Amino acid sequence: MKIHETLPLLPIASGAGVWLQDFEGKRYLDGVSSWWVNLFGHNEQRIKTAINEQLDKLEHVMLAGFTHEPVVQLSEKLGELTDLGHCFYASDGASATEIALKMSFHYWRNVGQLKKNQFLSLENSYHGETIGALSVTDVAIFKDTYAPLLRQSAQMPSPDSRLSMTNEEAGGEAHALRCADVLEVYLEQHHSKIAAFIIEPLIQCAAGMAMYHPIYLKRAREICSKYKVHLIADEIAVGFGRTGTMFACEQANIKPDFICLSKGITGGYLPLSVTLTTDEIYQAFYDDNVTRGFLHSHSYTGNALACSAALATLAIFEQDDVLHKNRSKTAYINQQLTNWHNLPIENLRNTGMVWAFDVKTSNKQFQQSFYQQGLAGGLLLRPIGNTVYWMPPYIISHDEIDFMLNTTKKLVTACA
Repeated sequence: MKIHETLPLLPIASGAGVWLQDFEGKRYLDGVSSWWVNLFGHNEQRIKTAINEQLDKLEHVMLAGFTHEPVVQLSEKLGELTDLGHCFYASDGASATEIALKMSFHYWRNVGQLKKNQFLSLENSYHGETIGALSVTDVAIFKDTYAPLLRQSAQMPSPDSRLSMTNEEAGGEAHALRCADVLEVYLEQHHSKIAAFIIEPLIQCAAGMAMYHPIYLKRAREICSKYKVHLIADEIAVGFGRTGTMFACEQANIKPDFICLSKGITGGYLPLSVTLTTDEIYQAFYDDNVTRGFLHSHSYTGNALACSAALATLAIFEQDDVLHKNRSKTAYINQQLTNWHNLPIENLRNTGMVWAFDVKTSNKQFQQSFYQQGLAGGLLLRPIGNTVYWMPPYIISHDEIDFMLNTTKKLVTACA
């Protein structure tokens, strides 16, 4: 909070489309979808209508011995989309991670493999900031302070394409395969103790939008299956169309044992998360003995208002042919970026509706300077270190794209 003595909080009065507006009438293009949650813009009428209609029926009821129409419909819809038949709801992404980790551990306990109680994640991974989620996170600024509280986990080499050797082909396929080989060697030696491997499919967002080749997902699935280790797909940030497909795992044609979803699931309107899993894992908890059940509770689990927002969000994907339209916008932005070679940037990259590049700068205040000058110019972007990224709402128009790109170019030149 001390930072805000000199950088005051920005009070927002309203939002419409890709724009936020403060109390003085100044507008800001939301180039990061309000931390990656807003899919179809602020003040989207169809999502608001769904919430209001549900509000007139039922705001919430506990899912302990009860259920309601929106949560049943949403579970059926998510099951169709993921081919995972069982949903466990919570309110945020970190909770979804906790659920997946606990459920994997408890599965192995229930089937009599008590030694399988450790976890793997990728280097530079981020899975949330609760205790369990931090244990599989590998971002020092979040993790180091709480290290004495955390359970140790092992990190595998990141398939981040920026780490490819200079003589490897573009796209990082060879690097991804080499990283997968390291994973296999590790699991060959330690699989008897490993419950699950948790991974952010295709993009490690908090690692500076580290993007990698889908071949890694394919190999990770094969390796985890071979050594009987669960694969947890953390699609909290990258699900719901961000990578160009509804879910990132589709691009490798794999089915994880767990998938964690949140952020865009309600279009950015209400907190909701869900962890989906397989029939096999569900059956391990199906028992007369209550202690074999998954005893994990959230007061607002499966909240009816949030589920109605999620159903409206999924309906928009179908009604507006969103993924197809996004491909057109992706092509437009990539075409505009072909003349950015004269800027002090490197590793310009794109996956679906996410773009990133690394700024070559000696300015130690680059991140803060870029952010502040961006707001002054009417653009909300939050660099991760020297990595600038765009993750705009899907409804962004060509004119708004041009504003976002042109303003970004000016900011790079001014701040580098």
